[in-house]
Amino acid sequence: MNTKQNIKTKKKTSKKNNRLFLVVADDSKELHQAIYYAARRAATAGGEIALFRCIEPIEGQLWGGVTEIMEAETEQASKQLLQELSEYCEKLGAPKPKTFVRKGVIHEELFNLIDTEESIRVLVLGVSTEHGNPGPLINYIINKGSNLCRVPITIVPGNLSDEQIDALI
Repeated sequence: MNTKQNIKTKKKTSKKNNRLFLVVADDSKELHQAIYYAARRAATAGGEIALFRCIEPIEGQLWGGVTEIMEAETEQASKQLLQELSEYCEKLGAPKPKTFVRKGVIHEELFNLIDTEESIRVLVLGVSTEHGNPGPLINYIINKGSNLCRVPITIVPGNLSDEQIDALI
């Protein structure tokens, strides 16, 4: 094998082995810490970011047209949020994130995504600083057991400053 072929093989291999840090882009206060940690970690470790947003079903009975309008508005707002978060990740030095928008129950869609996207290597969640309530996803994982997820889960405390997170990386 000549040198040029060697270089191409190494590039392909290293791209396959990049760590993809998955962050749940929800409406929690601790989203900032999870995004900041994942973006800085990806930037310093040669990894990538994936942002996941789930649009949960609208509860209650509404007229069909109203439900469709509300779902369309929610989907548009979700895409806008992911665009803003992507730009923020890039400002922190991470490559442009992959984005995933799914409709359904958040924990079901999250674990389905992790199971189907083999490139995902780490799930990054921010933990709530509210006393006794780490957050709905973390509660779900704790109550259902660790066999739900095929990847490690990094839990970032929601009370850490950007400087404190930088010191960890």
